[in-house]
Amino acid sequence: MSAEQRSSGGSRLLTFAAWSVLVLGLWLWGREITGVAIPLPGRAGGPAAPGLPAAHTPLGPAAPARVDVPSLGVQAPVMVRDLDAKGAIEPPPYENPGTVGWWRGGAQPGTAGTALLVGHVDTRSKPAVFYGLSSAKTGDKIRVVRADGSVAEFTIEDVRVHERADFDPAKAYGPKVRGRAELRLVTCGGTYDKAAKEYSANVVVSAYLTGVGVRPGTAV
Repeated sequence: MSAEQRSSGGSRLLTFAAWSVLVLGLWLWGREITGVAIPLPGRAGGPAAPGLPAAHTPLGPAAPARVDVPSLGVQAPVMVRDLDAKGAIEPPPYENPGTVGWWRGGAQPGTAGTALLVGHVDTRSKPAVFYGLSSAKTGDKIRVVRADGSVAEFTIEDVRVHERADFDPAKAYGPKVRGRAELRLVTCGGTYDKAAKEYSANVVVSAYLTGVGVRPGTAV
C-alpha cells in the first residue's frame, strides 16, 4: 500500500467507502444466515501445506476477547459486529481505530468453520489496527484470547489481495479445508481511486487453528 493510499484513505468518508468491497462480498457470503444457503468450497481433511504445522482439533464455543499478531505488533481488543439492514457488516467505530470487529454471524475463533475479524487500515491522522496486515507472512502466528480464558493459536497459510473487479466471496471467506477451525483477518488494500472514493481491493489473511493455550492467571 503506497503512502498516497494511506494518506488519502484517512478521512471518515473515504474510510467508510473503502469498506464497500468487503461488505458486498460479506453480504453475498452471509446470505446463508438469512436462509439462502451458498455452497462453499474446501477440500476434505488432509495434511497441512509443506512446512506448516498440522491443524488442531476445533475447540468448543467461546467468543473472542482480544487478538494478537506478534509479527505485526498487533494487540487489539475485539468487539462484536453485526450486519446492518442492507446486509453490510458494521465496521468498528471510527473513534476506536485500534479495535477489531468480529462478525458474530460466522464462527467463533477456534470453533469449526471460518471466523471473520475486520479492522480499519488507517484514520484521518494515523495508522489503524490492521495498517500492516499486507506484510503478514505465511507461518506467522495469530493468537485469539477467548472469553473462557483459552488462547486459540492460528498459523497463517495465505495472504492475498482480492480485487473488487473479480471478487469471489466464497474464495475469500469460505473454508479452505472442511472441518477445520479457520480465521480471516480483513482490511482495505489495493490502489485508492480518488474519483470513486474507495480502495480497489481487500487484504485477506487466512489462518487455521494449530494450537491452544490458557491466558495467564486463568484458573484451570
